[in-house]
Amino acid sequence: MARLLEGKIVADRIKDELRVRVRSLKHVPVLASIMIGENAGAETYVKSQNKVAKDLGIDYQFHKLKAGTSEDELITFIEELNSDKSVNGIIILMPLTAKIDCKKVIRNISPDKDIEGMHPLNIGKLLLGKAHIIPCAAGAVMELLDSTGINLYGKETVVVGWSDIVGKPIAILLLEKLASVNICHIGTSDAGNLEKHVRQAEVLITAVGKAGLIKGEWIKEGATVIDVGINRVGDKIVGDVEFESAVKRASYITPVPGGVGPLTVAILMRNLVEAAKLQ
Repeated sequence: MARLLEGKIVADRIKDELRVRVRSLKHVPVLASIMIGENAGAETYVKSQNKVAKDLGIDYQFHKLKAGTSEDELITFIEELNSDKSVNGIIILMPLTAKIDCKKVIRNISPDKDIEGMHPLNIGKLLLGKAHIIPCAAGAVMELLDSTGINLYGKETVVVGWSDIVGKPIAILLLEKLASVNICHIGTSDAGNLEKHVRQAEVLITAVGKAGLIKGEWIKEGATVIDVGINRVGDKIVGDVEFESAVKRASYITPVPGGVGPLTVAILMRNLVEAAKLQ
């Protein structure tokens, strides 16, 4: 039976360290969070951000723009925050409307204030192993892996999902640890090869957002499983992995909810404190 990798335990340790770092700064760090219109999912994230910020002694500014805000209006507002020396970090709450180019918006955030680590300059630094700001979900995954004490050197590692915000950054961070990384995606699945790759994984990380995509019987005995997927099935939240059967085969596994999720806000705040220090 696998040991559960609960994010709250690791998040609490990070927050303890951050309280000390925040007190050592010359001014209170300021996080500006932007949301357009109504967004139930994002509002839940806002509450979590606000709660953690207050706990850490961070100034949290929530900016709710009108539902019809255009791309140009949003970029103009971001530029104002870029120019505000009191603001240390900027986050855009997703999703945005179809009329707004998310990548263009992110490119207009000052790299020094991009605390999600998604500006092209910060992604470039990540690729070169020089990043100070690491994408939050990827950082959370690496913290959970580190908490197990596993040596990733040479480990057969499979990442399922190749999104810009999760899959790709995780793969880069794993390569930095000299893990043997295999990235699977829709092409792998359509070719009928997903099961084959998952069965070989000593470390499996999945971030697709498709409930039950990874069958429990595919999990290699003794593998470490990090499930970043969040899916609503009826009144339950589940991951990408069939948890009930996978937990019997893995050595470590994240619960969903309760695994990666609680850690992402802590990583976001750590990025903010790092940005404030660098500024």
